[in-house]
This record gives sequence, structure tokens and C-alpha cells, in this order.
Amino acid sequence: MNASASQQSDTRHVGAMSIRVRSDLEIEMRRTFAFPRRLVFEAHSKPEYISRWWGPRGSELISCDMDFRPGGAWRFVVGKPGGQQYAFRGEYKEVVPPERLVYTFEFEGMPGSITVDAITFTEHEGHTTLTCVSRMDSIEARDAMLASGMEKGAAETYDRLEEMLGGISGNSE
Repeated sequence: MNASASQQSDTRHVGAMSIRVRSDLEIEMRRTFAFPRRLVFEAHSKPEYISRWWGPRGSELISCDMDFRPGGAWRFVVGKPGGQQYAFRGEYKEVVPPERLVYTFEFEGMPGSITVDAITFTEHEGHTTLTCVSRMDSIEARDAMLASGMEKGAAETYDRLEEMLGGISGNSE
């Protein structure tokens, strides 16, 4: 998905998630969950929850270290079938429960390419719309992210989050 000026407003759907290129440096992903935002936010704040949904299908979060506060660091290691491992890390910049979360995101396999993700959680009639705006440092980084298959992986990750929320919603009220 190469973004010309006319394409920047185009929204595409990957499963239940929508994605669009907002600008030369930004990608927006949006998904609505059938759960209150308090619960959707909580699922982003606790390692015991994140380890159950973070990453595409067929992967497993084998390490989930997080200091969930502004200035705190996080690092996740994803295991894939065949023994491959991929590590990601970042720093929490803003934590405003249950409304907003901002953090840096870096794939350790491409050090120095750092994205800033800003997630807002908006509730309406018990459903939560999660909007994630990822800001890259260059058009080339944005295009590389889009070419990496991140759309499919993000959609599967959000599907796993929806499933996990269904499993914990009765335990967390």
C-alpha cells in the first residue's frame, strides 16, 4: 500500500479492523470490541493478559516484561513454530487509564527504526473503539511497515484480544 495524496484517506478493512494511511508518516488502525473500555484498557496494562493475546495466530508471547507507567520500559519476545523468536521493545510515554496509551515501538531486528503508537479507547453503549495511530520517522519506514504484513498480524492480534476479553469479562466485573 503506497500512499499517494488520494490514497491517504482510503480506508481498507482486514477482518474486523480498519486501516488507513493518515499522512506521510502515520498509519491508523481501528477496531471496535464488544466490551467496556475499562476492560480493553486493562488488557493492555497487565502482563498476564497481554501474554494471552499479543501477536498473530500461531505465535506465543514467551517473554512479557513491562513497567507500565510513563517512562517505564517494556519488552516482548514472540516465539513462532520452528523456534524462531522476535523481540520488540519500547517505552511508555503516556498512560491515562482508561482513555489513552502512548509508547514507542521498536523491532529489535531493525534497531533504530522507532515508531510512536498512540492508542485511544472510546466507549459507546458498552462497546470500545480502539484507535491506534502509529507514527514512523520516514515515509520509507511507513511503507516498510505496510509491506511487512503488519496488517494481517495486527488484525489477528485484535481477534485474539477480542477472544481473550470474552474469557475474562465475567471474572473482572
